[in-house]
Amino acid sequence: METIASTVLHTSLPSLALELEPNSSSMDMLNRIHPPRSDWYEEFYASVMNYGMKEYEAEVAGYKSQLFDKLKGQTKEILEIGVGTGPNFKYYARDARMVFGIDPNRKMEKYTRRAADAAGLSPDRFKFVQAVGEALPLDDASVDTVIGTLVLCSVKDVPRTLQEIKRVLKPGGLYLFVEHVAAKDGTSLRLLQKIFNPLQQLLADGCHLTRETEKHISEAGFSSVNSSTSFISSALFINPHLYGIAHK
Repeated sequence: METIASTVLHTSLPSLALELEPNSSSMDMLNRIHPPRSDWYEEFYASVMNYGMKEYEAEVAGYKSQLFDKLKGQTKEILEIGVGTGPNFKYYARDARMVFGIDPNRKMEKYTRRAADAAGLSPDRFKFVQAVGEALPLDDASVDTVIGTLVLCSVKDVPRTLQEIKRVLKPGGLYLFVEHVAAKDGTSLRLLQKIFNPLQQLLADGCHLTRETEKHISEAGFSSVNSSTSFISSALFINPHLYGIAHK
Protein backbone atom coordinates (compact mmCIF):
# COMPACT_ATOMS: atom_id res chain seq x y z
CA MET A 1 0.00 0.00 0.00
CA GLU A 2 2.85 2.36 0.86
CA THR A 3 4.52 1.64 -2.50
CA ILE A 4 1.30 2.44 -4.37
CA ALA A 5 0.87 5.70 -2.45
CA SER A 6 4.45 6.68 -3.17
CA THR A 7 4.00 5.96 -6.86
CA VAL A 8 0.86 8.09 -7.00
CA LEU A 9 2.63 10.93 -5.18
CA HIS A 10 5.57 11.01 -7.55
CA THR A 11 3.28 10.72 -10.55
CA SER A 12 1.21 13.70 -9.42
CA LEU A 13 4.25 15.87 -8.64
CA PRO A 14 6.82 15.13 -11.34
CA SER A 15 7.86 18.67 -12.12
CA LEU A 16 8.22 19.80 -8.50
CA ALA A 17 10.14 16.74 -7.40
CA LEU A 18 12.58 17.18 -10.28
CA GLU A 19 12.91 20.96 -10.26
CA LEU A 20 14.24 21.35 -6.74
CA GLU A 21 17.82 20.73 -7.75
CA PRO A 22 20.78 23.09 -7.60
CA ASN A 23 21.14 24.84 -10.95
CA SER A 24 23.96 27.08 -12.16
CA SER A 25 22.17 30.24 -11.01
CA SER A 26 21.38 28.96 -7.52
CA MET A 27 24.86 27.45 -7.11
CA ASP A 28 26.57 30.66 -8.22
CA MET A 29 24.49 32.63 -5.73
CA LEU A 30 25.18 30.08 -2.99
CA ASN A 31 28.93 30.26 -3.52
CA ARG A 32 28.87 34.06 -3.65
CA ILE A 33 26.69 34.59 -0.57
CA HIS A 34 27.63 31.54 1.47
CA PRO A 35 31.10 30.47 0.25
CA PRO A 36 32.25 26.99 1.30
CA ARG A 37 33.22 26.84 4.94
CA SER A 38 35.27 24.20 6.72
CA ASP A 39 33.39 21.05 7.68
CA TRP A 40 34.07 21.50 11.38
CA TYR A 41 32.47 24.97 11.41
CA GLU A 42 29.38 23.89 9.45
CA GLU A 43 28.96 20.86 11.72
CA PHE A 44 29.51 22.91 14.88
CA TYR A 45 26.94 25.52 13.90
CA ALA A 46 24.39 22.90 12.88
CA SER A 47 24.90 21.11 16.20
CA VAL A 48 24.46 24.34 18.17
CA MET A 49 21.22 25.07 16.33
CA ASN A 50 19.97 21.54 16.95
CA TYR A 51 20.74 21.33 20.65
CA GLY A 52 20.88 24.97 21.75
CA MET A 53 17.47 26.26 20.65
CA LYS A 54 15.19 24.09 22.75
CA GLU A 55 14.29 26.78 25.31
CA TYR A 56 13.56 29.27 22.56
CA GLU A 57 11.44 26.81 20.58
CA ALA A 58 9.44 25.95 23.69
CA GLU A 59 8.66 29.62 24.28
CA VAL A 60 7.61 30.38 20.70
CA ALA A 61 5.57 27.18 20.33
CA GLY A 62 2.30 28.96 21.11
CA TYR A 63 2.86 31.63 18.46
CA LYS A 64 3.90 29.05 15.89
CA SER A 65 0.90 26.86 16.64
CA GLN A 66 -1.46 29.79 15.98
CA LEU A 67 0.21 30.50 12.64
CA PHE A 68 0.54 26.96 11.37
CA ASP A 69 -3.04 26.12 12.30
CA LYS A 70 -4.06 28.50 9.51
CA LEU A 71 -2.36 26.26 6.95
CA LYS A 72 -4.44 23.18 7.69
CA GLY A 73 -6.42 22.06 4.69
CA GLN A 74 -5.15 24.94 2.55
CA THR A 75 -1.68 23.88 1.46
CA LYS A 76 -0.12 20.79 -0.07
CA GLU A 77 3.25 21.78 -1.54
CA ILE A 78 5.43 23.65 0.94
CA LEU A 79 8.86 25.25 0.68
CA GLU A 80 10.71 26.08 3.87
CA ILE A 81 13.66 28.42 3.43
CA GLY A 82 16.42 28.30 6.02
CA VAL A 83 14.96 24.99 7.14
CA GLY A 84 17.85 24.50 9.57
CA THR A 85 17.37 21.46 11.78
CA GLY A 86 13.66 21.18 11.03
CA PRO A 87 12.03 22.53 14.22
CA ASN A 88 8.87 23.53 12.32
CA PHE A 89 8.02 20.15 10.78
CA LYS A 90 5.95 19.08 13.77
CA TYR A 91 3.50 21.92 13.06
CA TYR A 92 2.71 21.14 9.43
CA ALA A 93 4.40 18.01 8.06
CA ARG A 94 1.50 15.58 8.44
CA ASP A 95 -0.82 17.74 6.31
CA ALA A 96 1.71 18.37 3.53
CA ARG A 97 1.86 16.37 0.33
CA MET A 98 5.42 17.49 -0.43
CA VAL A 99 7.93 19.56 1.54
CA PHE A 100 11.03 21.16 0.08
CA GLY A 101 13.68 22.44 2.49
CA ILE A 102 16.60 24.65 1.55
CA ASP A 103 19.51 25.75 3.69
CA PRO A 104 22.99 27.05 2.85
CA ASN A 105 24.58 24.82 5.49
CA ARG A 106 24.91 21.30 4.09
CA LYS A 107 25.50 19.88 7.58
CA MET A 108 21.92 20.71 8.56
CA GLU A 109 20.56 17.93 6.39
CA LYS A 110 21.10 15.02 8.77
CA TYR A 111 19.32 16.88 11.60
CA THR A 112 16.57 17.95 9.23
CA ARG A 113 15.94 14.38 8.12
CA ARG A 114 15.73 13.19 11.72
CA ALA A 115 13.19 15.90 12.47
CA ALA A 116 11.22 15.01 9.34
CA ASP A 117 11.09 11.37 10.36
CA ALA A 118 9.99 12.28 13.91
CA ALA A 119 7.20 14.46 12.49
CA GLY A 120 5.91 11.68 10.25
CA LEU A 121 7.31 13.19 7.05
CA SER A 122 8.42 10.24 4.94
CA PRO A 123 11.55 10.48 2.73
CA ASP A 124 9.45 10.40 -0.46
CA ARG A 125 7.64 13.55 0.72
CA PHE A 126 10.72 15.59 1.66
CA LYS A 127 13.66 16.94 -0.32
CA PHE A 128 16.60 18.93 1.07
CA VAL A 129 18.74 21.14 -1.18
CA GLN A 130 21.67 23.36 -0.29
CA ALA A 131 20.73 26.83 -1.55
CA VAL A 132 20.07 30.41 -0.44
CA GLY A 133 16.89 32.47 -0.36
CA GLU A 134 18.17 34.92 -2.96
CA ALA A 135 18.09 32.21 -5.67
CA LEU A 136 15.45 29.58 -4.95
CA PRO A 137 15.85 26.48 -7.14
CA LEU A 138 12.13 26.18 -7.95
CA ASP A 139 9.92 27.13 -10.88
CA ASP A 140 7.62 30.14 -10.83
CA ALA A 141 4.27 29.57 -9.06
CA SER A 142 5.23 26.07 -7.91
CA VAL A 143 4.30 25.94 -4.19
CA ASP A 144 1.26 26.78 -2.09
CA THR A 145 3.20 28.04 0.92
CA VAL A 146 6.65 29.38 1.77
CA ILE A 147 7.76 29.20 5.40
CA GLY A 148 10.63 31.18 6.88
CA THR A 149 11.46 31.43 10.57
CA LEU A 150 14.55 33.36 11.70
CA VAL A 151 15.74 33.63 8.11
CA LEU A 152 15.57 37.24 6.92
CA CYS A 153 17.94 38.30 9.69
CA SER A 154 20.82 36.49 7.98
CA VAL A 155 20.20 36.61 4.22
CA LYS A 156 22.44 39.02 2.33
CA ASP A 157 19.63 40.65 0.32
CA VAL A 158 16.24 40.87 2.06
CA PRO A 159 14.26 42.48 -0.83
CA ARG A 160 15.59 39.95 -3.33
CA THR A 161 14.73 37.05 -1.04
CA LEU A 162 11.17 38.34 -0.64
CA GLN A 163 10.81 38.67 -4.41
CA GLU A 164 12.02 35.10 -4.80
CA ILE A 165 9.40 33.99 -2.27
CA LYS A 166 6.71 35.75 -4.27
CA ARG A 167 8.02 34.25 -7.51
CA VAL A 168 7.74 30.62 -6.40
CA LEU A 169 4.34 31.07 -4.70
CA LYS A 170 1.22 30.15 -6.62
CA PRO A 171 -1.42 32.91 -7.01
CA GLY A 172 -3.05 33.35 -3.62
CA GLY A 173 -0.20 31.47 -1.95
CA LEU A 174 0.89 32.09 1.64
CA TYR A 175 4.16 33.26 3.12
CA LEU A 176 4.36 32.39 6.81
CA PHE A 177 7.08 34.13 8.80
CA VAL A 178 8.55 34.44 12.29
CA GLU A 179 11.46 36.91 12.46
CA HIS A 180 13.28 38.95 15.06
CA VAL A 181 13.43 42.63 14.14
CA ALA A 182 15.07 45.84 15.28
CA ALA A 183 13.77 47.48 18.43
CA LYS A 184 12.30 50.97 18.21
CA ASP A 185 14.69 53.83 17.62
CA GLY A 186 15.69 55.70 20.76
CA THR A 187 15.23 52.72 23.10
CA SER A 188 17.99 51.21 25.21
CA LEU A 189 17.34 47.88 23.50
CA ARG A 190 18.02 49.41 20.08
CA LEU A 191 21.26 50.87 21.43
CA LEU A 192 22.34 47.43 22.69
CA GLN A 193 21.47 45.91 19.32
CA LYS A 194 23.65 48.46 17.52
CA ILE A 195 26.54 47.74 19.89
CA PHE A 196 26.33 43.95 19.60
CA ASN A 197 25.34 43.75 15.93
CA PRO A 198 28.89 43.20 14.56
CA LEU A 199 29.57 40.45 17.12
CA GLN A 200 26.20 38.84 16.41
CA GLN A 201 26.96 38.70 12.70
CA LEU A 202 30.32 37.06 13.42
CA LEU A 203 29.05 34.46 15.88
CA ALA A 204 25.62 33.72 14.41
CA ASP A 205 26.43 33.11 10.75
CA GLY A 206 25.58 36.60 9.51
CA CYS A 207 22.53 37.30 11.69
CA HIS A 208 21.69 41.03 11.94
CA LEU A 209 20.07 42.52 15.05
CA THR A 210 18.97 45.82 13.54
CA ARG A 211 17.02 44.89 10.41
CA GLU A 212 13.65 46.54 9.86
CA THR A 213 12.14 43.38 8.47
CA GLU A 214 8.53 44.44 8.96
CA LYS A 215 9.11 47.35 6.59
CA HIS A 216 10.69 45.08 3.99
CA ILE A 217 7.79 42.63 4.08
CA SER A 218 5.16 45.36 3.90
CA GLU A 219 6.90 46.90 0.87
CA ALA A 220 7.46 43.61 -0.99
CA GLY A 221 4.19 43.78 -2.92
CA PHE A 222 2.12 41.08 -1.24
CA SER A 223 -1.63 41.53 -1.64
CA SER A 224 -2.04 41.51 2.15
CA VAL A 225 0.13 41.17 5.24
CA ASN A 226 -1.21 40.34 8.71
CA SER A 227 1.36 40.39 11.50
CA SER A 228 1.87 40.87 15.21
CA THR A 229 4.86 41.43 17.48
CA SER A 230 5.89 39.90 20.77
CA PHE A 231 8.85 39.77 23.11
CA ILE A 232 10.50 36.40 23.73
CA SER A 233 12.22 36.35 27.11
CA SER A 234 14.69 33.60 26.18
CA ALA A 235 15.88 35.65 23.19
CA LEU A 236 17.24 38.50 25.38
CA PHE A 237 18.14 41.47 23.14
CA ILE A 238 17.12 39.57 19.98
CA ASN A 239 13.68 41.20 20.19
CA PRO A 240 10.98 42.02 19.35
CA HIS A 241 9.67 39.13 17.25
CA LEU A 242 7.44 39.63 14.23
CA TYR A 243 5.14 36.82 13.18
CA GLY A 244 2.41 36.63 10.60
CA ILE A 245 1.17 35.58 7.15
CA ALA A 246 1.38 37.40 3.82
CA HIS A 247 -0.75 36.53 0.79
CA LYS A 248 0.57 36.73 -2.75
